[in-house]
Amino acid sequence: MANFTAADVKALREQTGAGMMDVKKALTEADGNTDKALEIIRLKGLKSLSKREDRVASAGLVAAAVVDNDTVGVLVEVNSETDFVAKNQKFIDFANSVLDAAVASKAADLETLLAAPLDGGTVQDAVNAIGAVISEKIEIGRVVRVEGEHVDLYLHQTNPDLPPQVGVLVVTNAAGASVAHDVAMHVAAFQPLYLDRDHVPADVLDKERATLEKLTLQEGKPEKIVPKIVEGRLNAYFKDNCLVDQDFARDPSKTVGKLLKENGAMVTEFVRVHVGA
Repeated sequence: MANFTAADVKALREQTGAGMMDVKKALTEADGNTDKALEIIRLKGLKSLSKREDRVASAGLVAAAVVDNDTVGVLVEVNSETDFVAKNQKFIDFANSVLDAAVASKAADLETLLAAPLDGGTVQDAVNAIGAVISEKIEIGRVVRVEGEHVDLYLHQTNPDLPPQVGVLVVTNAAGASVAHDVAMHVAAFQPLYLDRDHVPADVLDKERATLEKLTLQEGKPEKIVPKIVEGRLNAYFKDNCLVDQDFARDPSKTVGKLLKENGAMVTEFVRVHVGA
C-alpha cells in the first residue's frame, strides 16, 4: 500500500487544484512520492487535453487592473468548466498571472495575449499546463484594454463564495474622476449597451424602429400619428439601453448624463464583461 496521508492528499490538491480521486490515484502510482505524483497528474492531463476541446468553459472569473497613473485599464476573463475550479486559489493565482501578462504585453486582443510571455513559455502554454493539472477545459475568454485621461474599475461578485464575475472599466476625462467609480457601479447594475444615442449602430436602430412601427400599426393607431408615437417609444429604448439616458442608480431623480454634466465630466468609453455572457 502506498505510503501517504490525508494531509499529503490535501496538500497536493491545494498545489494542483486537481480532484481528490485523481490525486489519490497519482499518489498511489507514485508510491507516496509527491513530486512524482505531481508529474503524473500533469502528464495525464496533457494527454487528455484534446478530449476536453468540445466541453464548455462558461464559469470562471474576471481579473482587472488600472495602471499608468489611472490612465490604462486592463481586464481579462479566464474561464473554467465549473465554479468549483473558479474559486480554487490556484486558478485565481493563474488568472492574476494572465492579467500581469496582459498588462506587460499591452495586449488588446486574444491572439496577442495568448502569444505573450508567461513563466518561461507563452500564456497559451500556461493555459494548457493548468488545464492538464486541473483536468478541466481552461481558456481565456476575453482581454480588454482601454486608455484615457482617467480610467476607473469596478469588480462585482454575483456570488459571495466566488471570485468576481462582472468587471467594468469606465474611461472619463480628468474632471470625471470624482464620479467615475459611481458610474462604473451603475454600469455593472444597469447593463447599458451603448454610451449614448449616437453610439447605437444604424442597423440596430433601423430594426428597432421597424419593429415599433409594426407594433404601433397593429395596435390600430392612425397611420398619420405613427411616426410620432414611434419616436416616443424610441426614447424609451434609449433610456433602457444608453448609459447617459439611464436614471442614475444612486439617485434616480437624475440621469447619468445629468450627473456627468453637473460635475463637468464626460465618459468616453465603458466596457462591461460578465463571465460566460
